[in-house]
Amino acid sequence: MQQHSITIYNLMVQFFQKNEPIQKFKSNSVLFQEKDPVENVYLLLKGSIALGRVHVRGKDFILKILNDRELMVEYQLFKAHPHYQFYAKTLTDCECLVIKKEQFEDFVLTDPDAMKALVAWLSTGYLKAQMKCQDLIMNGKKGGLYSILIRLCNSYGVKTDNGILINLPLTHQELANLTYGTREVIQRALKDLREKDIISYENQMFTVKNVNYLKEEVDCQNCSFEICGLN
Repeated sequence: MQQHSITIYNLMVQFFQKNEPIQKFKSNSVLFQEKDPVENVYLLLKGSIALGRVHVRGKDFILKILNDRELMVEYQLFKAHPHYQFYAKTLTDCECLVIKKEQFEDFVLTDPDAMKALVAWLSTGYLKAQMKCQDLIMNGKKGGLYSILIRLCNSYGVKTDNGILINLPLTHQELANLTYGTREVIQRALKDLREKDIISYENQMFTVKNVNYLKEEVDCQNCSFEICGLN
């Protein structure tokens, strides 16, 4: 998120943090399951959270990973008796403001700045989802992996002497869940990238040594970080 603009996250923190205590969640905590009745929206202050779904056959799909300063509204707004569309699970220890659904909806309905900021946030999220679908459909499983690695660099990348360190621990299985592929397919593609010295992997951390190679392979359009991220 751009720090200088008025975002729905910033407006909500200013409005709700006076009355809502910060709640702490340990790593691997489930905040809600898909199809649960909606009770709360969450402001993620610190940490990382995965949003996903479990297929009827048990396959786990991670739709996005949120890091600090994010809002979770994973249901149809202003609908009577909504249910969560995805599950939310913490990947690290997290701190959140937990706000009742009714309070959140009243806030955006009665504050014009909040409604404007919410619409801007939702439209950006829509574009992100469309771009991610495009990458996965047009580039296949291997290209989908390359696209996800680029997005991870944008969302979690730290420049080092060796390249861009993705500062988020990820197993091969979690990466497969992000690309909607199998672990075996992803492991083969990652092995190929390591042999070409495009990436390295140590202590569950990936370093992308040559991000331009990945971008060329998927015909990257160099979209802004705001659009090309995992959140």
